[in-house]
Amino acid sequence: MASLTTITIITLLVPLATFFLVPAAVGYTLKLALRSLGWSLKSKTNARRELILSQVRIEEEHYQETAKSTASSSPAGPEDDDWEKVDGTVPSVAGNGKPIGEDWEGIIGFFHPFCNAGGGGERVLWAAVKATQERWPKAVCAIYTGDHEVTKAAMLERVETRFNIKLHAPTVVLLYLSTRKYVQSSMYPHFTLLGQSLGSLIVAFDGFNLLVPDIFIDTIGYAFTIALSKYLFPSVPTGAYVHYPTISTDMLTSLDDNTGIKGLNSGAGTGWKGMAKKRYWHLFARLYGWVGSKVDVVMTNSSWTSAHINSLWGPARRNKKVAYKDASVVFPPTAVSEIRSAIEVNDSTEANREPSILYIAQFRPEKNHALILRAFARFIQNRKNSSSTTTAAEPKLILIGSVRHSSPDETHIYHLRLLAHELQIRDQTTFICDASWPTILSHLRTSSIGTNAMWNEHFGIGVVEYQAAGLISVVHDSGGPREDIVINLDRKGETGFRASTEEEFAAGFEDALALPQKEKVAMRLRARESAMRFTEEEFARKWIVEVGKLIDLRRKK
Repeated sequence: MASLTTITIITLLVPLATFFLVPAAVGYTLKLALRSLGWSLKSKTNARRELILSQVRIEEEHYQETAKSTASSSPAGPEDDDWEKVDGTVPSVAGNGKPIGEDWEGIIGFFHPFCNAGGGGERVLWAAVKATQERWPKAVCAIYTGDHEVTKAAMLERVETRFNIKLHAPTVVLLYLSTRKYVQSSMYPHFTLLGQSLGSLIVAFDGFNLLVPDIFIDTIGYAFTIALSKYLFPSVPTGAYVHYPTISTDMLTSLDDNTGIKGLNSGAGTGWKGMAKKRYWHLFARLYGWVGSKVDVVMTNSSWTSAHINSLWGPARRNKKVAYKDASVVFPPTAVSEIRSAIEVNDSTEANREPSILYIAQFRPEKNHALILRAFARFIQNRKNSSSTTTAAEPKLILIGSVRHSSPDETHIYHLRLLAHELQIRDQTTFICDASWPTILSHLRTSSIGTNAMWNEHFGIGVVEYQAAGLISVVHDSGGPREDIVINLDRKGETGFRASTEEEFAAGFEDALALPQKEKVAMRLRARESAMRFTEEEFARKWIVEVGKLIDLRRKK
């Protein structure tokens, strides 16, 4: 692909960066220019589109021939492939009540430059691809990715190993981006939010130079790419699955927080720099709200995210001609059914539980592993100072998470190891990077407590996995864990503990381990029942309805 020129980049950035300042006449001229550029991109990529569709047909034919050969040679006879089946529990109508149909053969572009990262956002992406394949087997799922060192075969193998999601390879296409560095935070030591958002325009334009899809969905959180798509290709329906708003009212209020518990920017609003940061964030919030008006279908991963998105995007969307004005909550897919079938919870299995505290989360600063390390050290010290220890075995802390290689994550985990050493808990703390699914299942089966320390965690897939496995949750009292997951469901009783400070987490660990066995088992069973709201099947049902809206819009164009 030809490299992006400086003129092209400026053409993309100027209309958005100066949105509130450019006169209407000039804005109209820029809109026409961008549409002309979009028409040029479509013409330019038509040949590649035909090549991709031809390659998909070839791979599909080869797959079918191999499947027939295997079936004929197998004494057990042919086996059905899950991807070909349409789950009867998935709604067969779109949001307008019309049949969706399974014959749609277009290309859905998924914008996810870090699709090999192995985190919760990537589980959503691949589960979405699987649900799409099962509902529309002839559709092509094209993923815009910056993981150019990974082949499709290796990517899909990792998806199966990490998430236990098996995809139909022929209709998965990877489109390799060469500009992913422009969305990395390390590129923007100052004005990071604006820098990454504008940088995403460069990356999206890179992707559109490879292929213009029939439907464009951002599944990672770069909403500015959707605005660009709308200006370049007005006839392409757009969707957004929002894991976390780029900016939120909670972020704005955190600048004035003096407790130090509201995220990485807690208390950063003091002095002239703090005032400048406030002003910058408020202006960015206005721009972000305008961007939200360009999305045709909005999905959010939790009640907390939905409330913020409706607050930020709602006013602009109500003033625009969008078919679906309100965001829909589509809880992320979690392997609840598989975990429940693999792990039993009853009085007899309690003996297999060790006094271990498990934290499943990517090794990134916002996950606040340091808070858990300090809380665990305090918990251990409190036990040493107490004569009423109820557990004979020594408690352990197990930290499991993916690491984005060649990134600040590697340095971050190094500092976490140093902190564990300084707190004198190194021998009781285990770090496991990029664990396989069987390894995660093993620790879910034998641990007693599951924890999460991120302030305003948008949802908390790891917390749901704790519940499905019967772990007692001790999680941060904010965001998705507080609003949707660790709740008193139908007033049947608590499903875990919530905390905010080092002292509260330490107390939560002690309270959870000190519960009598009968109460422990009862809480574990309540948690498992609560987790059934977040199954992969529930996600697939809701995802299909929302994508069905986009297909319906495409058919009307």
